[in-house]
Amino acid sequence: MTAAVLATVCAVVYGTADFFGGLATRRSRVLAVVLLSQIAGLALLAALLPVLPGVLTTEALAWGATAGVSGTTGMVLFYRALAVGVMSVVAPITATTSAALPVLFGLATGERPEPVALGGVLLALVAVLLVSRDSSAAASGRGYGPVLASLAAGAGFGGFFVLLSQAPEGAGMWPLLGARTTSIALIALLALATRRPPRPGPGTLHVIVAAGTLDMAANALFVLAQQRGMLSLVAVLVSLYPASTLLLARYVLGERLNTVQVVGIGFTLAAVALIAGG
Repeated sequence: MTAAVLATVCAVVYGTADFFGGLATRRSRVLAVVLLSQIAGLALLAALLPVLPGVLTTEALAWGATAGVSGTTGMVLFYRALAVGVMSVVAPITATTSAALPVLFGLATGERPEPVALGGVLLALVAVLLVSRDSSAAASGRGYGPVLASLAAGAGFGGFFVLLSQAPEGAGMWPLLGARTTSIALIALLALATRRPPRPGPGTLHVIVAAGTLDMAANALFVLAQQRGMLSLVAVLVSLYPASTLLLARYVLGERLNTVQVVGIGFTLAAVALIAGG
């Protein structure tokens, strides 16, 4: 139950971070949003390390760095998809893919969720697919570019979860330090290679800082949840983060949901109940 609660809170925080990140990319370059948000997250991590101590080892940092490569790739693609697509479509597609990889990895490595919880996993995947269906005028005419970017982003995020879970037991938050420093270095090199200075757009710096801080808080919650439960279940609960993104997009940006998406949201709630109960 502790792992389920942590994973659910993690999903809410991730979804809120993605909402702020999506807003920022509409007025700033993607690389600027990613790099500055990552730096803001690093500042929060520096404050968390003394509070949530662990054992610092080379292995912990190495797994974190590898996860950082995967997560950074996913984040760049995700923010790009948010910038050109509809937020209420991009987030669920990414979530479906990011959930599938940890589930498959968990099952392949011997995790065996209860039948009820496993049914919730399957229902969650169906729910996200339903929520992803958007027939609005805003979504039409944008082609498959945002969809493909969302799928690739989900694979990056799923790899991040899997790789981060391989860090040694008792490492605490140290793997996140390896992940974050690696991601900052990669984005900085990419900015130099593309000759695009990571300057935020007017009035977006505070939004970027909020996105980065919330993203790191969600990362810490994931680490705590994964240490207390099965990766295959924790990752699926975390992947339901589009719920908060959808609510914010609906009430702040006025994005509409069609009937199929509303049914998908109902399925999502049922899936959470089944996974938590299992």
